[in-house]
Amino acid sequence: MLNASAIAESRAGLAEIESEYIARSLLRAAPIVTPQQTNDEVLQLLTEHPEVIGLPVVENGKPIGLINRNIFMDGLAKPFRRELYGRKSCIAFMDKQPLIVDENMSIQELSFKVVGAGGKTLNDGFVITGDARQYLGVGTGEDLVRVVTHLQAEKNRLVMESINYASVIQKSFLRASREDMAASLSDYFMHWEPRDKVGGDYYFCKKFDDGFFIALIDCTGHGVPGAFMTLIMASFLDHLLLEDNRHDPAGALALMNRKVKTALGQIGEQNIVPIDESRFAKMTDKEQSDDGMDTAFCWVSLEQGRMIYAGAKTPLFLLQPGATEVTLIDGDKKGVGYVETPMDYVWTNREVALSKGTRVYLTTDGIIDQIGGPKDIAFGKRRFSALLLEHGAKPMEEQEAIIMRAFYEYQGTQRRRDDVSLLGFTV
Repeated sequence: MLNASAIAESRAGLAEIESEYIARSLLRAAPIVTPQQTNDEVLQLLTEHPEVIGLPVVENGKPIGLINRNIFMDGLAKPFRRELYGRKSCIAFMDKQPLIVDENMSIQELSFKVVGAGGKTLNDGFVITGDARQYLGVGTGEDLVRVVTHLQAEKNRLVMESINYASVIQKSFLRASREDMAASLSDYFMHWEPRDKVGGDYYFCKKFDDGFFIALIDCTGHGVPGAFMTLIMASFLDHLLLEDNRHDPAGALALMNRKVKTALGQIGEQNIVPIDESRFAKMTDKEQSDDGMDTAFCWVSLEQGRMIYAGAKTPLFLLQPGATEVTLIDGDKKGVGYVETPMDYVWTNREVALSKGTRVYLTTDGIIDQIGGPKDIAFGKRRFSALLLEHGAKPMEEQEAIIMRAFYEYQGTQRRRDDVSLLGFTV
């Protein structure tokens, strides 16, 4: 019989749990009858054992049928049935095709068989056999549902524990950037909000003697797949900025593009390193990945009052002192690393003069593309720019709170579409 306390206290890995809970773990001892016994004897047996739902019929040690209590009682209660069938063999009321399973069958396979057999098996239970199909006992639908529920809960727990730890790892990758951002800027904010526990958005900042390099990155996907991509991008980016290219964001994007496409095999038919597939396990999935990132790379020199920006489908928003409108600078229309982006694609550097008091903003499309409002349309660049224009004179932390409050109110009851990341700083 199923041990409920063992279920509650089990903290083993999922593989260990699944190997523990096989059909044998559901085994219940139950009285049995043989074809030689009469329906009157079955009635007496069921009366003596009110807990029995299904009564196995066994011949020569092997199960041949199962008598359901309710069906049997209903059948025998009809007029003259007991007089007609009371002394006859119990096989008259038995199910001749009950579900019979081997004791070593996995719970997953068993649950599929029970579902396939229909509702009667959940009600009647099933017969469990050992070697040579010898009868061992019965299992109930109630116990099966309890175990399946437990395994699902354990699976969810293990997945959440893994995701929580992945979140710790992802945040640890961001720590150095937060420190360099704080060392480089006095009035700024960095809002990073994964849609799920982990996400595909990422920010990067690295301080140098003559300025700092800053990037806001939106990788393919969100949740765990997006988080995997951010770790790939982070590992590349941290080693990509050399003495010669940190002042060249477009060149850094091009180098990043080549690294990502090569690492993920997203280089199409012109793969320069053919793979001998016979040396590896047979590959049945011929689909090619198509992952990458949209991003803005910026080199900022506050002493020189200039910024060099290169964008891959990620715009730059500027609010100059005394301006009556926000300046929007669009990046190039190609993302980094995707199959459709050529290996030799060249992004464009755009130099921006930064006078004292200039406000600089970058955002991933999690804000811009969010559906909401009375018309269920995207938040959009125009609405975002209007917020910047209205509140741009305020300290950056205050702006962050205002923008995000407006965003949440606009989203309302709509489902969050993506991760949300927003960066702003004052020169």
